[in-house]
Amino acid sequence: MITAIVLIHAEADTITEAAQAIADIDGVQEVYSCAGSIDLIAIVRIQSHEELAELVPGRISKVAGVRHTDTHIAFRSYSHADAESAFAIGIQDAD
Repeated sequence: MITAIVLIHAEADTITEAAQAIADIDGVQEVYSCAGSIDLIAIVRIQSHEELAELVPGRISKVAGVRHTDTHIAFRSYSHADAESAFAIGIQDAD
């Protein structure tokens, strides 16, 4: 499974509609509106790079109001839960 983070610049008056349209695209797991220089962030999970090559320019970029995208492919996933479990190895419950 390939995970990509797509940073999306959108026209201000279309952000809500664009976010919903992007969220409805197969392969898009989550869409966030956010503050700062980026309007929307989409989390994409697909099976192949070919799917990603079609999904971003062929679907996301063509949503009404989307002006520009910047795609980042994730190599590894790190989370607070993963870090805690790694440090807890060998520690037994005191119960």
